[in-house]
Amino acid sequence: MIEREKYLRQLVKAKNNGFPKVITGIRRCGKSFLLKEIYREYLLSENIPENHIITIDLDEDKNAPYRDPISLGEYVRSICTEKEIYYVFLDEIQKVYSIINPNITDGKHIPASANDSDIISFVDVVLGLSREKNIDLYVTGSNSKMLSSDIITEFRDKATNIHLAPLSFDEFYNYTGGYETEALYTYMQYGGMPLAVLKDDEEKKEYLKGLFETTYFRDIVERNHLRRGEELDELCNIISVSTGELLNSERISNTFRSVRKSKIDKQTVENYVGYFIDAFLLREARRYDIKGRKEIGALRKYYFTDTGLRNSRLNFAFPDEGQMIENIVFNELCYNGYSVNVGSFDSVEKDKNGKSVRKTNEVDFYAQKGIRAYYIQVTADMSDENTRKREIRPYTLLNDQIQKIIVVNRPIKESRDEKGFTIIGVTDFLLRFIK
Repeated sequence: MIEREKYLRQLVKAKNNGFPKVITGIRRCGKSFLLKEIYREYLLSENIPENHIITIDLDEDKNAPYRDPISLGEYVRSICTEKEIYYVFLDEIQKVYSIINPNITDGKHIPASANDSDIISFVDVVLGLSREKNIDLYVTGSNSKMLSSDIITEFRDKATNIHLAPLSFDEFYNYTGGYETEALYTYMQYGGMPLAVLKDDEEKKEYLKGLFETTYFRDIVERNHLRRGEELDELCNIISVSTGELLNSERISNTFRSVRKSKIDKQTVENYVGYFIDAFLLREARRYDIKGRKEIGALRKYYFTDTGLRNSRLNFAFPDEGQMIENIVFNELCYNGYSVNVGSFDSVEKDKNGKSVRKTNEVDFYAQKGIRAYYIQVTADMSDENTRKREIRPYTLLNDQIQKIIVVNRPIKESRDEKGFTIIGVTDFLLRFIK
């Protein structure tokens, strides 16, 4: 079994807290497995009676009557009859449709339309059930409604959100074992979607490509009522190629024009990128003025939630090693609870004519967690002198006490150079340093 210890701890911590636990995340990242296998096993180990763990799979035909929100609420209450706590798992909650309030339809259960205001939805039944003293409620879902990052807004401050990502490299390596460097290369290529991990290489490719084309795009198109998906598809390819580059809507629009020989306005670009972020396919890293201590400008870096999904957009052809390592470092920092920005600062230097000029310097990441803070540069190799100078140059201009780290895609042990900068191999950094 692939262990998801981080998320199990979150579920255990939230157990019996009086709020529904809403498990969100990209489709196929293991939400249902976490709940119905890993967490269920934990509850049984805590001597919770098996008949007090209730699972209702709302995508099964036998449970179709409970897709009516009122019928679902009545059914759950009818089987939770004892005073002791029942742990109720509602899987595929998006199958519950909205109805017009029966109080204004003579008691009839009539499906609601988009224009109806007085409705009862799955949000109402989830909140209602969670207020029962003998019910601890957990819900998951797999379509665009539940995948959206704004789902918790529906519940406001009345739910506990547990956001699940694909397997981190730490989780992946704990499952696969072997040589760390080989495991990282496999992870770099195919990512950490749980079902992909269990397949051979060719099956991984077909699975990931199919997942993107038939599932994620469909969710985004349906949720946002898009009539054409070609522009969305091309935009995704552009971001795939440009992973880890500083972008804004104007740059992406210009690239789109040069690639497709057609126009796409900046607002449409911003909307489409927002759809990808909203569906948890992409994360963004904003620029942060290291010296001014504030976020700046419209430029962003975009990283894929899963590198295998990113590579599937490019048909697994010649993935850029530097881009992928940077993507993995970013994801692992987020997984370990760091807030991550792109570091930026200006310096005044002399040009070849002795004239003072202002230059903008970038650091790949500025990561913070509690009292811990790091500047992080990510590079494929440090053996070339020009590469070394380029990577350490921003550090030599920064006169502060924040630890400065260079992560190298080589199996080297942690060391310090003559300037006190930390140099560390990527697997050592991912598996040990940032814990």
